Amino acid sequence: MLRRTLLVLFLCTLSEYTLAQNADEWWRDTFVYQVYPRSFKDGNGDGVGDLNGITSKLEHLADLGISALWLSPIYTSPMVDFGYDIANFTNIDSIFGTLDDFSRLVAKAKTLKLKVVLDFVPNHSSDKHAWFPKSVQKIKPYDEYYIWKDAKMVNGTRKPPNNWLSAFQGSAWTWNDQRKQYYLHQFAAGQPDLNYRSTALQEEMKNVLRFWTNRGVDGIRIDTIPNLIEDSRFLDEPKIPNTGLPDTDPGTLQHIYTADQDETYDILKSWRQVLDSSNGTRKIILTEAWTSLSLTMKYYNYGSNVPFNFMFINQLNNQSSPLDFKRIIDRYLNSIPQGQQPNWVVGNHDSHRAGSRYGEQRADQIPMIAAVLPGVGVLYNGDEIGMIDRPLSWAETVDPAGCNAGPGRYNVTSRDPERTPFQWDSTTSAGFSTNPKTWLPVHPNYKTLNLAAQKSSPTSHYGITKQLVALKKDPIIRTGSTQLIVAGENVLGIVRRLDQSRTIALLINFANKPITIDASAWLNIPTSMSVLVASVGSKIAPGIRVNTAALNLPAAASVILK
Repeated sequence: MLRRTLLVLFLCTLSEYTLAQNADEWWRDTFVYQVYPRSFKDGNGDGVGDLNGITSKLEHLADLGISALWLSPIYTSPMVDFGYDIANFTNIDSIFGTLDDFSRLVAKAKTLKLKVVLDFVPNHSSDKHAWFPKSVQKIKPYDEYYIWKDAKMVNGTRKPPNNWLSAFQGSAWTWNDQRKQYYLHQFAAGQPDLNYRSTALQEEMKNVLRFWTNRGVDGIRIDTIPNLIEDSRFLDEPKIPNTGLPDTDPGTLQHIYTADQDETYDILKSWRQVLDSSNGTRKIILTEAWTSLSLTMKYYNYGSNVPFNFMFINQLNNQSSPLDFKRIIDRYLNSIPQGQQPNWVVGNHDSHRAGSRYGEQRADQIPMIAAVLPGVGVLYNGDEIGMIDRPLSWAETVDPAGCNAGPGRYNVTSRDPERTPFQWDSTTSAGFSTNPKTWLPVHPNYKTLNLAAQKSSPTSHYGITKQLVALKKDPIIRTGSTQLIVAGENVLGIVRRLDQSRTIALLINFANKPITIDASAWLNIPTSMSVLVASVGSKIAPGIRVNTAALNLPAAASVILK
């Protein structure tokens, strides 16, 4: 008994997270929902999702209860990187529709009390943008809109200015024979990096923000913000020894000169000021930064409301223990600046789906954690029905990150598996399109795994997610205390309490076998509690009362008690 008591004292840490409640910050303790437009709903039968398709399905999002939909890029683009190579920052690509279609989407969203957030892609444009040929010709001020450097001559041979590598493999520099210089592209060669040391370029991008806020946008998600500006010395980046990767892979370098530069934060602050000067509701800024915890926290101080927390994607996995989860979550919560909110990214268009990362039995685990913990949850379309990755062949691969890696490594780098069309029903192309041929193939499990099959069942992935979204708005989640507990070797508990009168407890069985646990002792919760929601496959019925002193947790099950 003494050993167990000491273990409880060691593993149980009560952490009080008191967060200021600002009435105008509508996103607090809600879920934001990412729509990948190409894959959400095809409105015209061409096999590619579009704005009218999204508009036709906004009732689904309103029914789910999320606060905002965030749209991945819909701007004019040659689609080298499927919309992240932008040829016009203030127009809609014809694949997705028109500005009028966008206005209708925003208007309908507002009638359904949904906010609309746009992807803002400031690091680069397309080489088909009108600015780029003017920069090639050195027409002012466009001559400085991109990053140009002279060649480095080695034994009479022209070489790139330094060893920087593209995220999509190979040198980050491409020679332009007309200008007789190299231009920088941290992604595809068709995505030249913009130069934020040009004040004229900075003003152009502020005007982009003004354009969209004037059209009713409620905020922005900033793509790959750490890469916004580079060290002005253009030094070679240090090599990482013994990676086992080819020399063309960016994973072989320490990106100390191409990411996380101090000037980035000042640029963000200027965008915050632009959004704050616009009329209407308070605007949200979400920032995508795959970086260290300390640098992530720094974004809060310069205007980001949701500096994405990717711990469930890049720090934790299906091999992580309950103690791993507790340590990393506690460390993150203890780092949040006073008055700011944590956030929990369940999935996105660049990462394997939650059910594929953790296993289909544990597909509900991450959404349940995101719901019970304080702060903002971020869902990716399809998370709410438990969609999983669809493996693709080399012939089916279209993502440049996969194509550039070649047939031997494409499946390591391609993001196509998590981008397949949303599975609405069991009809042609999963109800995503009337066209049997879609831009990416539909997952073959759509006949049984689809929204229509789950819509009326409270114990389906959809039924569970809807309850989790509603739970997020409960006062106990908004203002209650938070306690993370590791119970025994295989169970993580998260307990929320409000004025000692209300308790909610999430318990997760990390073992692949059933276990029985005295949760009342380990978590200091009542011996009799009701099941609010339980993960799909657990066969734990919602509403039943359970004896927490001898709680049976099926293999890989998650359950929320109240």
